[in-house]
Amino acid sequence: MTVRVTKTKGHEATVTWAPEDDPRGYLAIAVEGDQLESALAALGTTEGLAQDGESLAVMVRHTTELARLLERRAAVLVVQLRDEHQMSWPQIAGRVLGDPDKHSSVRRMYDSGRRHLGR
Repeated sequence: MTVRVTKTKGHEATVTWAPEDDPRGYLAIAVEGDQLESALAALGTTEGLAQDGESLAVMVRHTTELARLLERRAAVLVVQLRDEHQMSWPQIAGRVLGDPDKHSSVRRMYDSGRRHLGR
């Protein structure tokens, strides 16, 4: 994977990727559909900052759409860790959630990932 985020100067960065890194177009949609911009803006926005309600609603919608997609992608990647790399539930939980005792949480992610994959 050659997706890169490069800090260019000060508080600026550039995101680059090759077409083969985005076979389903998720990256392109997130950028072109403003989901990535909205999610990053939401990370940097101070609560209570005056913004008109419609713009704020759009930011929330885009951020939510991207969050859902990232949750689905994370679940699919958990399937890959388990099925292709034969990692145990505690290993996955430790690496993904930072707590090996949360193996029931990664099992739920795994089940969700399998559903998304149609298995």
